[in-house]
Amino acid sequence: MSDTELETGAKWLAAASLRPTRQRLTLATLLVGDGQHRHVTAESLFDAAKDKGDTVSLATVYNTLRAFCDAGLVQEVTVDGSRSYFDTNTHDHPHFFWEDEGRLSDAPIDQLVISQLPDVPEGAEIASVDVVIRLRKKR
Repeated sequence: MSDTELETGAKWLAAASLRPTRQRLTLATLLVGDGQHRHVTAESLFDAAKDKGDTVSLATVYNTLRAFCDAGLVQEVTVDGSRSYFDTNTHDHPHFFWEDEGRLSDAPIDQLVISQLPDVPEGAEIASVDVVIRLRKKR
């Protein structure tokens, strides 16, 4: 990781008032060091850290991603109720889930039209609307 990437990761953590521990800085740099948005699973981020020669446990990756979610740095996108992806783009936007590859990517928000949502039960309010469009190769 370059000094510029490490600095980007450190600034990202500082913007959320998170203490830059070695593990947090490593994972932050992998997520945003190059300025690109990412969709990662805890396992893929763990593998990326290991590939870079960084020692971090899978439990630490999970805990750090949870801390990043709580701080508003990433958003969690759940697919199938069992697999979570973490997205560094925290603005509301839809996703494509590529079933054949197990991959999540952004879908164009300007092409999504939701004309109406159902009435919510009394005493409740809509916190968010998640749109995941599942794709597979044509057969």
